[in-house]
Order: sequence, then C-alpha cells, then structure tokens
Amino acid sequence: MTAERISRDDIENKFRELQGEVDVVGDDVRSYAATAGAVAVTVIVVLAFWLGRSRGKRTRTVVEIRRL
Repeated sequence: MTAERISRDDIENKFRELQGEVDVVGDDVRSYAATAGAVAVTVIVVLAFWLGRSRGKRTRTVVEIRRL
C-alpha cells in the first residue's frame, strides 16, 4: 500500500468544503423557519379574531332607543 501524506492544504480545503455545505443547509433551515413562523402568526391572528367575534355575539349588549 502506498500511503500519501496529508498536507495542511488538503485539510484546509476539506474544512472549506464542509463549511460551504453547512452554510447552504443553514440558509435552507432559516427559510423554512421564516415560512413556518409567518404561517403560525397568521393562524393565531385568524383564530383570535374568530374567537373574539363569536364571544362578542354571545355577550353583545342590545340598546333600544325609543322616541317619545
């Protein structure tokens, strides 16, 4: 077997290659997280509106105005 010596440049190149892959995966995760966060906020706002509206229908005050 022939054993090749590993140089400092080989190690640095491999680390740069791995760092590039990590950066790409990190960007993808941030994109998914931002989308999921926007969807979650939208659902919460719609749910709060819907629950507030139904509660308002139950506890609404009726005011009658009569002319004399």
